[in-house]
Amino acid sequence: MQGRPFTVDAIAILPDHLHCIWQLPEGDNDFPERWRQIKRFVSIGINSPLNARKEKALWQRRYWEHLLRNEEDWRRHMDYVHYNPVKHGYVRRPVDWPHGSFRQAVARGWYEDSWGEQEPSIIAGMEFE
Repeated sequence: MQGRPFTVDAIAILPDHLHCIWQLPEGDNDFPERWRQIKRFVSIGINSPLNARKEKALWQRRYWEHLLRNEEDWRRHMDYVHYNPVKHGYVRRPVDWPHGSFRQAVARGWYEDSWGEQEPSIIAGMEFE
């Protein structure tokens, strides 16, 4: 995004929600503007009914952000994002989900492709829906 760079460490796009982990430049915490631009860009190409505010009824108005505190917190959230399609019953293994970053994470050496065939204990009980 022009003027608002970030890198995506993980993403899982599901039919009714998404999860992602971003890295923003040092000293930059402008999540709201990035989400506004993403929602605007995606909405342009989608024909969706308008809500009472004359907005496309495609996005929820809110989002949750969590500042990752350390590498353990990052790892736990990476696991949560990548396991989410399995958790919701869309696939049996994260590697089978085509709408996310798990395969890229495997290519980077962050996971084995067999990871997630069982729910990882590190994310048991985590709920961010």
